[in-house]
Amino acid sequence: MKYILSMDQGTTSSRAILFDKTGRVAAVAQREFPQHFPRPGWVEHNAEDIWESQLEVTREVMEKGWFSPGDVCGIGITNQRETVVVWDRKTGKPIAPAIVWQDRRTASMCDALREKGAGKEIKKKTGLILDAYFSATKVAWILEHVKGARTRAKAGDLAMGTIDSWLVWKLTGGRVHATDPSNASRTMLYNIHSLKWDESLLGLFGIPNSMLPEVRPSSGFFGETQLIGGSIPIAGIAGDQQAALFGQACMKPGMVKNTYGTGCFMLMNTGVVPIVSKNNLLTTIAWQIGDKTEYALEGSIFIAGAVVQWLRDGLGIIKSSSEVEELANKVPDNGGVYLVPAFAGLGAPHWDPYARGTLVGLTRGTNSSHIARAALEGIAFQVADVLKSMEADAAIKLKEIRVDGGASLNSLLMQIQADLLGVPVIRPQESETTALGAAFLAGLALKFWKSTKEICLQWNEESRFKPKLSSAKRESANAIWQKALSRSRSWVQ
Repeated sequence: MKYILSMDQGTTSSRAILFDKTGRVAAVAQREFPQHFPRPGWVEHNAEDIWESQLEVTREVMEKGWFSPGDVCGIGITNQRETVVVWDRKTGKPIAPAIVWQDRRTASMCDALREKGAGKEIKKKTGLILDAYFSATKVAWILEHVKGARTRAKAGDLAMGTIDSWLVWKLTGGRVHATDPSNASRTMLYNIHSLKWDESLLGLFGIPNSMLPEVRPSSGFFGETQLIGGSIPIAGIAGDQQAALFGQACMKPGMVKNTYGTGCFMLMNTGVVPIVSKNNLLTTIAWQIGDKTEYALEGSIFIAGAVVQWLRDGLGIIKSSSEVEELANKVPDNGGVYLVPAFAGLGAPHWDPYARGTLVGLTRGTNSSHIARAALEGIAFQVADVLKSMEADAAIKLKEIRVDGGASLNSLLMQIQADLLGVPVIRPQESETTALGAAFLAGLALKFWKSTKEICLQWNEESRFKPKLSSAKRESANAIWQKALSRSRSWVQ
């Protein structure tokens, strides 16, 4: 039996998973790494922590089942997107902490650019909304605030990349500096129509072209690594949400998946046509296979599973994230409590970097169960807001939505989600869809799987959650949610 190794580098942990020919997990290893919050609104990672944790779990997963390098046909990489690393080409060392996608330090830079009218050009070329979420302003900040960085960048001594590029660089010993279109399209520097780095945008942000990685197809050759023995090809790369769309077998236009991770991300496959959003969603590249580039509409929610971590680590009302479902189930409803988890501002469709987390409706009768339930509902309400915008943009009334990610295993949350969306929520048998998508892309390039049709046959339904809430009650609940949402807006400057 041969396997594809998937490296799944996430916001809070690094994982390695071996998949067999049927798309089933043969072995998995996971390790968390430190999060750094040096100032309010700032989120950083040590890029070396990311690399070391990813290498450790990769070696661990090989040891778990006594796998040899000869058992692995190839490697697929999927990664937290927008998080950016700048490193020295000669030493391979980062010149500053990685700035994480959740980081809001460049919100004022975005405000200044917006006032100059740059937002229209950025959206036209990249499909993105001018926001601190994306990589461009993060790189600009590093070049501006790290001593000597701009001079070194102009001299060609520095490289930049999203986490996939950083891992490929490390895996190949600095021989390959590359990314794929799904990740490039999240930088706010890549023209999703011409499929090239945009010189005008590079000038706008003051980023030298020499820093950028080469863009290669998502399913294709990215070099070889010998760090786990033998010589294993890296043959697939996709940003985590695009990888999940592929792993959920959403190959046809109009198919939608939603991933419940640290954040929450809904993507709709729009095929070879990029749909320009009129409702504050993002137009992004889904993947590129050969010469064919496919696109997606995306709604990005900054805080989803992270609100459960806050219940655990911040409030201490649960000891592990898995306890939240039981705690929330102790009450029949939220008791009038609403939690807007805007800890890092609001993403789609609101795009308010100055919003902050808000807990409203508290009374003396409020207990920890009400807060836990309100936290789960806060996730589901945000997803419902995105769905309305997506249906309007695509002029399609969705019939179902496929879900994945850690929080999708919470059946109470999935039922709440179905109730608030008014459509069935479908959970697949294989929950590791993000890692599986990267494996599929690598496997296609290596002929491990012959076609996308063969891949679609691997997808199977595990659970289906049907809406139970009446339209009237759904509308009433949403009206109160919108009221709570308004209280969180523009909280800080």
